[in-house]
Amino acid sequence: MESLSTPLPSLPRYSTSLSVNNDHDHDHPVFLHIKQCTNSSQLGQIHAQMLRTGLFFDPYSASKLFAASALLPFSSLDYARKVFDQIPKPNLHSWNTLIRVYASSPEPLQGILIFLRMVHESPYYPNKFTFPFVIKAAAEIFSLCVGQALHGLAIKASLGADVFISNSLIHLYLSCGDLDSAYRVFTMIGEKDVVSWNSMITGLAQRGCAEKAFQLFQEMEEEGVKPNDVTMVGVLSACAKKLDLELGRWVCSYIERKGIRVDLTLSNAMLDMYTKCGSLEDAKRLFDMMEEKDIVTWTTMLDGYAKLGEYETAKQVLDTMPRQDIAAWNALISGYEQNGKSKEALSLYHELQQIQIAKPDGITLVSALSACAQLGAMGIGECIHAYVKEQGIKLNCHLTTSLIDMYSKCGDIKKALDVFYSVDRRDVFVWSAMIAGLAMHGQGRDAIDLFSRMQETMIKPNSVTFTNVLCACSHAGLVKEGKTFFNQMEPVYGIRPGVQHYSCMVDILSRAGLLEEAVEFIEKMPILPSDSVWGALLGACQIHGNVELAELACRHLLELDPENNGAYVLLSNVYAKTGKWDGVSRLRKHMRVTGLKKEQGCSRIEVNGVIHEFLAGDNCHPLSKEIYSKLDEIVVRLKSAGYVPNKSHLLQLIEEDEMQEHALNLHSEKLAIAFGLQYVEVSQPIRIIKNLRVCGDCHSVAKLVSRLYNREIILRDRYRFHHFSGGNCSCKDYW
Repeated sequence: MESLSTPLPSLPRYSTSLSVNNDHDHDHPVFLHIKQCTNSSQLGQIHAQMLRTGLFFDPYSASKLFAASALLPFSSLDYARKVFDQIPKPNLHSWNTLIRVYASSPEPLQGILIFLRMVHESPYYPNKFTFPFVIKAAAEIFSLCVGQALHGLAIKASLGADVFISNSLIHLYLSCGDLDSAYRVFTMIGEKDVVSWNSMITGLAQRGCAEKAFQLFQEMEEEGVKPNDVTMVGVLSACAKKLDLELGRWVCSYIERKGIRVDLTLSNAMLDMYTKCGSLEDAKRLFDMMEEKDIVTWTTMLDGYAKLGEYETAKQVLDTMPRQDIAAWNALISGYEQNGKSKEALSLYHELQQIQIAKPDGITLVSALSACAQLGAMGIGECIHAYVKEQGIKLNCHLTTSLIDMYSKCGDIKKALDVFYSVDRRDVFVWSAMIAGLAMHGQGRDAIDLFSRMQETMIKPNSVTFTNVLCACSHAGLVKEGKTFFNQMEPVYGIRPGVQHYSCMVDILSRAGLLEEAVEFIEKMPILPSDSVWGALLGACQIHGNVELAELACRHLLELDPENNGAYVLLSNVYAKTGKWDGVSRLRKHMRVTGLKKEQGCSRIEVNGVIHEFLAGDNCHPLSKEIYSKLDEIVVRLKSAGYVPNKSHLLQLIEEDEMQEHALNLHSEKLAIAFGLQYVEVSQPIRIIKNLRVCGDCHSVAKLVSRLYNREIILRDRYRFHHFSGGNCSCKDYW
């Protein structure tokens, strides 16, 4: 083996007048030297000598050097491109090689541009080797229109039936989400090879067509095509998508019976199937048997435990991993966040930053921001946003959407808008998130205006967009506009209304007091009314004190969800509001007998990056003594200002006025307000997140406190934001 410093033997001068078809020329010693190259320095020496001898100017010889510069393990794409550009008349093999390397590079678009240059500048027409490479480049940039044009060119060149080109087209159409075109190409292949079947089975499985994928697998066997390990990875993916454990077990036994080679990729696919189908026992057995494990193996196991709520075991897997990459941390952080354990998700995010084993990526930040949004932890969310800026992380649409969602749900709609307007690229999810933010802050008109501007940018709304637009109409009492948008969904936008849209319409009508119209709307629904539909009607009956319809809605709601304690609470509130305390007592007794418990009210407030939680009547906070002392002070000031407690919001029947008032004072949001008045800086708003609907009495108290203490209070409940400042509230009162 020659070292870097070993000069290559000089090459005999080459006459460019010799025919390139001369076998002697093609056995030239330089070709042997090219094959023996072990580094770029040696290849450079050969390049220089070929230029001196004139050998480089023979297209065949130049193509040999170029192929080495492009395809050998030590090759450099920049150097290969320079070599190609020096060739006076590249042959078709050189053109194909350059398209090939660009198609597999970070710059696949260049492969398409080289193809176009070849077609227009060279005497060659693309052949059966050209098309698979350039089609791959189109797939890498997800360009359906380019792929369709290439498909047409292949047919024009009478190469449409070539199995390699067809396989490339299947991959292209699947990459671009055009399942129908991919399947059409697949069915037109005369003799399908294993790659054809594998591409189609895997593509169907990945796009949620698990039944069709398994059907193709059966057809593959019937046609006598022997499946391989790649086939089985696709079939296992289909089992995982179907959540069919028994079928997955059958596939694993099939692999063993047929003697299919089980490599690490296939083992990981089996493991993934077991975890997604919820069989940690099977997964653990396979995991322990695997002689070889990589980061995917460990992360799959960790993710399986996290998704099934076994967080301690998931953390143990993370701690014992030989090498922790960011994907493993993301699996556990997102597992916490998606299962409502936002505090734990943020705790793990902070641990990741402290130990600096792996650097947070976009997925990490999206999960952490979502956790902040759930908790109302704007301080932590702002720190994450600052980190994004410090690290120079470009805001993609996922990250932009998460930031808008976080600021909106934490009560700072201005900062959400700042993020929205700071980015150049906005997809439908970014627009929808901003519309949702304006909606939850009661800015219905602004949300509708933004929806109009979205359409002006040619962004097509989706189902989520319309849910958010209808919510905006509901919160702002825009009945006419809500009806218009709902009625336009299918005929104008091609979106069939789903149960969420029907729920929004019931909410719009019933909140506006059009209860009878809401009931009529429900009766005419083309789909079965869900619990959310009846829940919307029941919630509005509380606002308007309609006992008869409240009982109707509650009855339907409990038929769909017998364990829904919220239905009893809402009906009880209707009874209390209308003075039917016997009804309140009856419901309370029924809940006690059946073991149903009212969901406990919980309010959160963030101070200096720490989340403080308060339950109704909570004495667990280390500063409880100071908090209750402040609460007593607040009550005194409220009464001196003419405050009279609204006792209709008590679930239970309490006869003594003093006990009724005491029960109201123990609501969790009042404790959070008392804490905020003491420990949140005067210049900052008091931001409180409550898990349930804010009762009318707490709403009145917050409004009055904002005036008496000259503080801005932003209170988010399950349905909307309430902004209090100087004794005013920007939201519409519904009590």
